[in-house]
Amino acid sequence: MPLTFEFTAPTPLSYFASLVRDDEALPLFEAAASVAQDEYPDLDVQQVLGDVDQMLARVKRRCPEDAGPLQRLRVLNQFFFRDMGFGGNVNNYYDPDNSYLNAVLRTRRGIPISLAVLWLELAQGMGLKARGVNFPGHFMIKINLPNGQVVIDPFTGQSLSREDLSERLEPYKRRNGLIDDFDVPVGLYLQAATPREILARLLRNLKEIHRTQSDWLRLVAVQDRLIVLLPEAWVEFRDRGLAWAEIGDLRLAVNDLETFVDHTDDALERSAIEQRLQTLRRAMN
Repeated sequence: MPLTFEFTAPTPLSYFASLVRDDEALPLFEAAASVAQDEYPDLDVQQVLGDVDQMLARVKRRCPEDAGPLQRLRVLNQFFFRDMGFGGNVNNYYDPDNSYLNAVLRTRRGIPISLAVLWLELAQGMGLKARGVNFPGHFMIKINLPNGQVVIDPFTGQSLSREDLSERLEPYKRRNGLIDDFDVPVGLYLQAATPREILARLLRNLKEIHRTQSDWLRLVAVQDRLIVLLPEAWVEFRDRGLAWAEIGDLRLAVNDLETFVDHTDDALERSAIEQRLQTLRRAMN
């Protein structure tokens, strides 16, 4: 009797987990593209990667092989922001599609972080030393050139001066009391973000959209990914537990909230969640 083998396709979450397991080899673009599988279950992530490879081949053909970094940067920006027309979705900023890279490729509209992830993938293919920046309130891109550093707003393609950045920081600094003796240089806000940090910010943007819309099932799917990505971010267990409570699955809610209570260092938040747990346990009996 011949042997038969059954191959089971990985679930979207297990696929994502395999991509984010190792910091040294974390493929940012592929992992970010895979997030859309929660919304688009039939999405072929490899096809998305292939579409971007074709874009990269197109922009490379526009650039002389001996072009320096500054020329390559200009060619990429001309191609991405002007010829292809990628830019911010100013009319529907909170549309979840703005965070899904397959949709961004189709509509050429997104939010700063999704546009940045796509731009960074092309920049890397062109040999540019570019990194994402978790700038307060607005994700940025920075590029190191032989004669200095360029900071770009991926929402508009605009290059930003130190003065521009300081102006954008002002409301954030005032809200957080970072003025006068507590002020810090702009450069401290321009630290390069790791791929894991970028993915966390992308997911937390989606998380906030779903929470605002009380879309608890979609929120749980995002929380699943955040917990895989950041297994010791206990607040993500808390937030998934609260979402499970909204859905009505009290057992899963209690499990997650107990995990949070067992690990958090925030005494006030622990007390509040312990009270919520008492309510949920009574409801289960």
